[in-house]
Amino acid sequence: MTTFTAVENISRRDVLKLFGAAGGGLALGATGLAWSPMALAQDNQAMMNLFIAIGEDNKVYLTCHRSEMGQGIRTGIPQILADELEADWDNVVVIQGLADKRYGSQNTDGSRSIRKHYTRMRQMGAVARTMLEQTAAAKWQVPVSEVYAKSSKVFHKSSNKSLTFGELALDAGKQTVPAIESVRLKSDSDFTHIGQSKTIVDMQDMLNGKAIYGYDIKLDGMVYASISRPPVLGSDVASLDDTEARKVVGVIDVIQLPVPKGAPLFQALGGVAVIATNTWSAMQGRKALKLTWTASVNDRHDTDKYMAELVAKVKTPGKVMRQLGDSVQKWPKESTLNAVYTVPYLTHAMMEPPVATANVTAQGCELWSSTQTPQSTQQTVAAALGLQEDNVKVNVTLLGGGFGRKSKPDFSVEAAMLSQRLNKPVKVSWTREDEIQHGYYHAISAQFYQAKFDGNNKVDALLARTGFPSISSTFAEGVEMPSAGELDLGFTDVPLALPQIRLEAVKAVARTRIGWMRSVCNIQHAFGIGSFVDELAVKAQKPCIQMWREMLGAPRKETFADQGFSYGNYGEELADHPVDVARYHHLLDVMEASLAKQPKVAKNQGWGFAIHRSFVSYVAVATLVEVVDNKLQVLKSIAAIDAGLVVNPDRVKSQTEGAIIFGLTLAMMGEISFKDGKVTQSNFHDYPLLRLPQCPDIEVILVESNAKPAGVGEPGVPPVAPSLTNAIFAATGVRYRDLPLNKVLSV
Repeated sequence: MTTFTAVENISRRDVLKLFGAAGGGLALGATGLAWSPMALAQDNQAMMNLFIAIGEDNKVYLTCHRSEMGQGIRTGIPQILADELEADWDNVVVIQGLADKRYGSQNTDGSRSIRKHYTRMRQMGAVARTMLEQTAAAKWQVPVSEVYAKSSKVFHKSSNKSLTFGELALDAGKQTVPAIESVRLKSDSDFTHIGQSKTIVDMQDMLNGKAIYGYDIKLDGMVYASISRPPVLGSDVASLDDTEARKVVGVIDVIQLPVPKGAPLFQALGGVAVIATNTWSAMQGRKALKLTWTASVNDRHDTDKYMAELVAKVKTPGKVMRQLGDSVQKWPKESTLNAVYTVPYLTHAMMEPPVATANVTAQGCELWSSTQTPQSTQQTVAAALGLQEDNVKVNVTLLGGGFGRKSKPDFSVEAAMLSQRLNKPVKVSWTREDEIQHGYYHAISAQFYQAKFDGNNKVDALLARTGFPSISSTFAEGVEMPSAGELDLGFTDVPLALPQIRLEAVKAVARTRIGWMRSVCNIQHAFGIGSFVDELAVKAQKPCIQMWREMLGAPRKETFADQGFSYGNYGEELADHPVDVARYHHLLDVMEASLAKQPKVAKNQGWGFAIHRSFVSYVAVATLVEVVDNKLQVLKSIAAIDAGLVVNPDRVKSQTEGAIIFGLTLAMMGEISFKDGKVTQSNFHDYPLLRLPQCPDIEVILVESNAKPAGVGEPGVPPVAPSLTNAIFAATGVRYRDLPLNKVLSV
């Protein structure tokens, strides 16, 4: 296995050079397939080399068009391609794709890289394999049915003669690409790479320090920028004295950046940039700036007051988003239970803060960015600089974490604007303080839940309301209601089988940039419903798993067709990824069996449970805690995940383990607060992450499934918080409905 690191992005022409001769080999790209998303001329031979190229040296060059941030996509995509191609893994060279519309969407978020591209990558590999087999059959003058590909060779069945892919590549590249309908896909039982736990292809480079991340980029003549951004969204520079800043050794210039008008979008925030010969001088110069800022409509934003307003709103009627039956009648107090749950603003806190390097010349702009969205970066930078998109080249480095923050390219825009201004390469490096105080925050939220029991001690009615500033407010002014897509994330899409259901949303005005973060609105919604079901179970004196079974009802494929809304299903057809209640029940059975094997809990200990479907995967989490003298210790976490067919089991396990740690961090310590419009946190001392002594023993159960591949990077996060607070209740009898827990417990 060979890799080109994420910074060594290879163009079509570059790949051909690797063959040692112009056009010396087979090159295949999405344009040659009937499903291609590209609205381009179908000149198959001229537009091939997007995903697969085979050189005469028998090397197989497989392109990954998604961003690698530790999830292993630079391994997963090539695994799929190599399997259908029948490539020897040792001959595979992984290349990072540039920003290019011809790839279709390159947006690496939403846990969709594998689920959206699994079939397409298989088809791509199968087409290339077919072309190689046809070429070998022609050389041997035998029917193609008598040959087969295996381990980067094509064999003749009866004579056992063989030719390497490299020996066939030149002639195969001259063929007309066959129609996708004519190629054969392998049966699952014949997979050689799919389903195998392969080490991520960049592991060795990561271990020996050769891996290239955004902060590692160095260009000849490059200068460094550190930017003082407006502390309150909407404010601008009122006065600037840069006298002392310019005296700092290494400082070259001080440049004021414009503050954008209207909705934030992905635009640079503006402010004042200090340019220097090195990062340290730029940072010291920035500290020496004397700045004042103009007033903003968001100056009075205070999270304590804002949360109180949200809680009051969710206790009053909102806009109905889903309804079944007549659930607005007055319910007898003795047969009802109600609760309010709150989650604060949260930020991504990835290990590598945003960073980008830009070089703007008369020919255009070239960027090196730790971005999750190469094409969005290309489009936004082109608009900011007044260039055509084709004149903006985006090289994608490895990402030191992303979690959704690096899908917003504002930091790349900053680098490009400064490079254009200075006529030289510029690196913009965000500090930890920058990242925490100028993010696209996960929305602050409040939820109200109320349920009624019937005469048989079963829940027969549910009323719920949710309120939070919408992500849509980042893209359009005046938005106050959550979008249907946000409500589909764990609120309207829980397939409860109750006679009466009424789900409502309330308005909330955004006072900062709101963005998506790992699992998005599922974070607060899973906390709400996951906690409330446990509270209902306690009131009914039933195990939580039993209460979930009762409320989910009989196994079925839920469409919500009779409940007043159209379910988006994460962009997937319900026929392909149904809301399958049978899979919920199977997961409940799996977790119940696992918990039955656990040792008896000691005094002050307790297990909590929660289950959630997100990104078309199903995850159940059980958490064991101990609480002594108000000190919380998480002892063990068991996660069972049904993500359909799994391409790389080890990566699914590692992503789920990471999701547990991420979820525990949010539940135990995560909070961004505002005072006078400004973020009060600044670094890990007041926005802490889970440390090793706080981490539990983690067990991940991969549930075997023949369903189509589903999301993996995010689905493990949502059930963590409710399983944790439910466990604390089991251990102490105290119910916590407001996050984070470090406000009331020592963690």
